[in-house]
Amino acid sequence: MACQIQLAVTYFVAIFLFFSSNSSLCCPQDQKEALLLFKELLIRELIQNQSSFQSLADLESWNSGLDCCNWKRVTCNSIKSSKQVNGLDFYYLVPSLSSGATVTTSILTPLFRITTLTLLDISDNSIQGEIPSIGFGNLTKLVHLDMSHNNFRGSIPRELFLLRDLQYLDMSSNLIDGMLSGELSALRSLRYLKLDENFLYGQIQLQIGNLTELLVLSLRQNKFTGGIPSSLSNLKKLEILDLSNNSLSMGVPPDIGTLPNISTLALSKNLLTGKIPRSIQEMGNLKTLQLDNNLLSGKIPAWLFHLKNLQSLHLGGNKLSWDNNAIIVPKFQLSELSLRSCQISGHIPAWISNQTGLNYLDLSDNQLEGSFPLWLAEMDIGSIILSDNKLSGSLPPRLFQSQSLSILALSRNNFSGELPETIGEADMMMLMLSDNGFSGSVPESLSKVYRLILLDLSKNNFSGNNFPTFSSESFLAYVDLFSNKFSGPIPTGFGQDMIMLSLGQNEFSGPLPRNLTKFLQLRHLDLHDNNVTGEVPSFLSQLSSLQVLSLRSNSLEGSIPSDLSNLTKLQILDLYDNKLNGSIPPRFGNLQGMIYPPDTSSISSALFSFPIQLEDLIVNWKASKQGLSRYNLDFYSLLDLSSNELQGEIPPSLGGLKSLKLLNISRNHLSGRIPLSFGNLESIETMDLSHNNLSGHIPSTFAKLQEISTLDLSNNKLVGQIPQSPQLDRINDPKFYANNTGVCGAQILVPSQEAPSTEYPMPEDGKSEGESFSWEAAAIGFPAGFTAAIVVVYGTGCFHIKPRQQRRRPRRSRHLT
Repeated sequence: MACQIQLAVTYFVAIFLFFSSNSSLCCPQDQKEALLLFKELLIRELIQNQSSFQSLADLESWNSGLDCCNWKRVTCNSIKSSKQVNGLDFYYLVPSLSSGATVTTSILTPLFRITTLTLLDISDNSIQGEIPSIGFGNLTKLVHLDMSHNNFRGSIPRELFLLRDLQYLDMSSNLIDGMLSGELSALRSLRYLKLDENFLYGQIQLQIGNLTELLVLSLRQNKFTGGIPSSLSNLKKLEILDLSNNSLSMGVPPDIGTLPNISTLALSKNLLTGKIPRSIQEMGNLKTLQLDNNLLSGKIPAWLFHLKNLQSLHLGGNKLSWDNNAIIVPKFQLSELSLRSCQISGHIPAWISNQTGLNYLDLSDNQLEGSFPLWLAEMDIGSIILSDNKLSGSLPPRLFQSQSLSILALSRNNFSGELPETIGEADMMMLMLSDNGFSGSVPESLSKVYRLILLDLSKNNFSGNNFPTFSSESFLAYVDLFSNKFSGPIPTGFGQDMIMLSLGQNEFSGPLPRNLTKFLQLRHLDLHDNNVTGEVPSFLSQLSSLQVLSLRSNSLEGSIPSDLSNLTKLQILDLYDNKLNGSIPPRFGNLQGMIYPPDTSSISSALFSFPIQLEDLIVNWKASKQGLSRYNLDFYSLLDLSSNELQGEIPPSLGGLKSLKLLNISRNHLSGRIPLSFGNLESIETMDLSHNNLSGHIPSTFAKLQEISTLDLSNNKLVGQIPQSPQLDRINDPKFYANNTGVCGAQILVPSQEAPSTEYPMPEDGKSEGESFSWEAAAIGFPAGFTAAIVVVYGTGCFHIKPRQQRRRPRRSRHLT
């Protein structure tokens, strides 16, 4: 009995000790309070920013009555008889709470009290502001720090270089700038360093070679210059080296091959010169070699094809040359091959047919000839890029029966014939067949390609008046049918996600269809050189995203609707060569896209990471017909209303379009004086007011135009002195002033005879007597009181310029293991 009692006592004591010990194994109160304060600050900022969120998501478990070691996104470790918070995984926390929210670095302040942290992941949270240097300096036990994909700005604080236990550092995709400090070499334990997509500049420090524990070094997409430091050869444990997308110059270090563990060597998109180092053949573990888009030269070495483990080979975009007589028997099986612009001639190399796992093939910009080989069509490759060659013949139907084909780029070849009906069986995302000899109608089956995003059939001989009708849920966003023989009504049978619709230089006819208004994301509408009739409809003003509207060279008539001024993003409006009448809407002075400098943070050249070459936008530029690259349109602001039947006076409000680079209202029936406000067109490069009935003097305010290089005032009724300024003095071709009542000036070597009359007095309020337009009422916001240029004149009586004949020119690895 005594033994039983003793056993029971021992049992209850054990249970008591168990629960009492576990009750003490909770996170410290100060760490719990720090985390709760972090939560409070986060929610407060989201509310202040008017960011809506449904719930607290993973932070719902953060309750003061519970052990913080049991909270989501928090990990702890046991130290003796207590627990300590050692890990915080806040990856993608803020977006999960609120779409589009941004928070400041102040929310991180409480976290810096938890000095036991070894892992801190705050990536993908839209955190903005300077990196808190002192705060991170407190976290001396950090092993893993991920700050990527935020909006941290400024330079890397030196306190980070004092974290001697740090093995993983990812600060990519932020706004960090400055030079890469040599103090980085103090992080002797660092195994993973990623500083991609920032604004770091200068040379890569030699001291980086002291980080001998590095496994991953990625400095991609920065602004580094100079050579690749030879000290990198000290990093014998390095497995991944990515220095691509910088401005590194000189040659690839000849001893780069002494890094025995390298599996990825990415040096693409730099300014590297010289030959491919022979030492690379010693890299037995090499799987990815990216040397494309540099200035490398010489023959492509045959030993590259003996690298047994190679899976991805990118050599395109250099000055490398291919030995077309070489017999190639590769020892590798590639998944990616890029030999763009490597001077390959003849037929597509047959050895590629043995690369059975190939998923990406780029042989563009070579001199390949012959037809599209059937063996290539049967390989089921994901991306086939053969643009800019001399390939001919028709396309094999088997090509579009591939279950893998996502991108097909065959532009600028000599292909011909009709597209096969099997085209609808493919699951493509991009189809680019521009500038070939394809003919016939486009198969209706194309509309079944559900994933199609970009369709470029421009500059062919396609015809037909019933273009395939796509589902309203189609992903199609970019359509270019420029320069074909399509006819019938303007096609609008596309999904609602259209961004670019280019239909110029066809035979489309009839009025503009009202259902264009369903394309609420449409930025680019180009219908030039067709037979579009009727009036310019007011419903176009509902296309609130429109940036480019080109209706030039059609048969439009009636007046220009002033509602187009509601298109606040419109930067290019081209109505050249129609039959439009009435007056220029004064509300055009409110076109915001022509007033404020364009936002180039989302330049249209960044449509895709894939190199796409879309046809240029045709405009009248600098007195000739030219094409503007669609990738650079964000930099331009143009207004062309020329060659119509417009009447009345020029609205002075147009002078408020201070980002306008081209203004062409020539060849109309406009009358009255040139507005003084045109001197405020501070960005104007080309102004054409010729072939109208304009009268009076050339405004003296033109002397303020600092960017103008083409000014055509010919064939009007202008008189008096041409204003003088360093810029205007360069425009000295008499044809630009010919056929006026009496224009004179030093630029055209026609002197004046009498003292000039003050036709445009400049009162203190900045308005001429002949103008009733109020800058203040229009809220255009130009500074009053610009100093008018002093024009040296000799008289109002001027010699008449004889007319000249006019010429029209045209997630990464999530955590360190």
